[in-house]
Amino acid sequence: MRAVRTHIGNANKTHFQEYIMAEFRKNKDIQDSSIVQQKLKLAHNYALLLNSVHHHKDLLFSYNIAIDREAEKKLTLERSASSVGLQLPQPYKD
Repeated sequence: MRAVRTHIGNANKTHFQEYIMAEFRKNKDIQDSSIVQQKLKLAHNYALLLNSVHHHKDLLFSYNIAIDREAEKKLTLERSASSVGLQLPQPYKD
């Protein structure tokens, strides 16, 4: 659930969270420990996939694949500011 909350956009987040909770609730009465372990391993693999895709996207961004340097600098500044609880001001547009 933490990976879903972190890496999936707000519009789709509730759909994924509801699906995950429904799957866990549907399988709550399974007594066979090997099936339980398979289900938990599947959930772990999905979380690993979400984290890995997000990390891969960040790596592509940091290596400047198909983006401009200004956008990369802006994102770096925004991340630095947010890490200390600040936000960058929005530029004025006519």
